[in-house]
Amino acid sequence: MEYVFFEGDFVPVEKANINIKTNSLHYGTAIFEGLRAYWNEEEQQLYVLFAKEHYERLLRNAKALFMELPYSVEDLVTITKELLRKNGVKQDVYIRPLVYFKDLALTPKLIGYTPEIAIYTYNFGRYLDTSQGIRVKVSSWRRNDDNSIPSRWKVAGAYINSALAKTEALIAGYDEAILLNSQGYVAEGSGENIFLIRNGKAITPSYNEHILEGITRNAVITLLKNELLIGVEERSVARSELYCADEIFLTGTAAEVTPVVEVDNRKVGNGKTGEITSQLQDIYFKIVRGKIERYKNWLTPVYEK
Repeated sequence: MEYVFFEGDFVPVEKANINIKTNSLHYGTAIFEGLRAYWNEEEQQLYVLFAKEHYERLLRNAKALFMELPYSVEDLVTITKELLRKNGVKQDVYIRPLVYFKDLALTPKLIGYTPEIAIYTYNFGRYLDTSQGIRVKVSSWRRNDDNSIPSRWKVAGAYINSALAKTEALIAGYDEAILLNSQGYVAEGSGENIFLIRNGKAITPSYNEHILEGITRNAVITLLKNELLIGVEERSVARSELYCADEIFLTGTAAEVTPVVEVDNRKVGNGKTGEITSQLQDIYFKIVRGKIERYKNWLTPVYEK
């Protein structure tokens, strides 16, 4: 039997149902997160990556939408661990917390409603091809402006922007989309932050370019600086820089570290995963399974030893 955490209790997934009249279903007035947990076969341990950081962001974003929940970050981490144990998860898994207004009301507003939270797990696998690299297309759709629907918040309704861009790319035969912001600078992928390598230096759009405040993005910046000894520039990135980059990769909880080997039918570098991207992948995938001791503070073990 599969369990989920739903409105204050652990229940079978079949009983975690939301009424068709629920406000958040109609207006996208919901906040979500995506966490990954990785199974270490040798240690017989499941590690949740950046559990605290994800729930800090969830509660921060929820508060911005007037959603006050009766849970602390520590409460939500404990609930997530218990959910994984109840389901006996012993493989890589994706975890989706969702905060929503459960009220059966049709007015599009953010006050006077009752927020709730649900958490469930999903056998996700690879979101993008992290081994061979992907082909991307600069989208005709622009990223949400911060004064419209802030991209730094994971607001459910805002992801129609991502869906439009991703769908356009897939129909055109690409794997992913790259969105520009309202000023015409590179923002991010449909669900990932982006990095370029030029002349041995890493470049990534800064937060004021209307992008998600990515947790994996921050981790990758740390690894680039501390492990690979590579400088990182956070700044505006022109579209044409994509065509001049030596390497490009995308980062995210779902995307992990995904090489980009082609942009708008132009090869990136030699059209294969670059050396820096490859090194970064190697250390990242060791860290998430608890194989590098100095980064175990990024992980939350699920099973007691």
